[in-house]
Amino acid sequence: SGTMAVATVNLRAVTSWVGIARLFAVVLSCLAFSLVASTGNFSGSYGTWCMFTWCFCFTMTLLVLLLELLELYPKLPLSWDDFTSAFSMLAALMVFTTSVVFPSIFISSPCSSSTCARQAVATTASCLCFLAYALEVGLTRAKPGDISSFLSTVPGLLKVFEAYVACLIFSLLDTYGSEAGLQWCVAVYSICFVVTLLIIIFTIGRCLTYIPCPLEKMLVGYNALALVMYITATILWPLYSFNGRTRPDHCGRNCSWDKHLGVTFLTIFNLIAYLVDLVYSTRMVFIRAP
Repeated sequence: SGTMAVATVNLRAVTSWVGIARLFAVVLSCLAFSLVASTGNFSGSYGTWCMFTWCFCFTMTLLVLLLELLELYPKLPLSWDDFTSAFSMLAALMVFTTSVVFPSIFISSPCSSSTCARQAVATTASCLCFLAYALEVGLTRAKPGDISSFLSTVPGLLKVFEAYVACLIFSLLDTYGSEAGLQWCVAVYSICFVVTLLIIIFTIGRCLTYIPCPLEKMLVGYNALALVMYITATILWPLYSFNGRTRPDHCGRNCSWDKHLGVTFLTIFNLIAYLVDLVYSTRMVFIRAP
């Protein structure tokens, strides 16, 4: 006789602090994209990005909640803790960016119309949504000495940050001409992004165990190399981008000078991230906690 599969319900998925943070994130992201959709004012690349962020985070968080509630996640061929840690970090970064970009582009002063009021409430919901994801990152972060899920450790979370900042850099790259210095910088951003992304994917897919060399020491070596490469980019990018060039008087939204300035700051952010990553990775590998 055939046996019927009985779905078990794990209520801790929605009653634990992590579950409550995820529920808040679902409600707030839904509120944000619903309010903005009701205004009909989200045209252009920035508006599309904001709507995509809220819809993507809403869908993925709801899926995570359902898989944990019905205890279906063990059947997936991936490291669940690594996946949820990486996603919550990515969602926090995406929603934070959106919470800054949306009001600066779409909310005009003075804010008196009903459309503007809905946009303001959507921005508030987005900021609170960021706090919900940040709380989830804090609650699921690995304790010192625990390396059972790499992407929940500080170096693992920094990997997600580094890959995301590289994506922001790519979105601002427009003209880097035929100058060798700028081409080298783009090569640095691309190489480090690809390697970091592969580390994240291989960790989630449980593929790192097949690498025939000491993984932890290899990661420390990569972090050191990436740090050196980013130091060169931090020096060369502003040197070649702004050499003899001042900001134009009429510098609009798509001003190349502003984009180059944005790339400069993002390069510095990633340089700091790789430095902190190297320090933490070195401590985890060579200075074992008792």
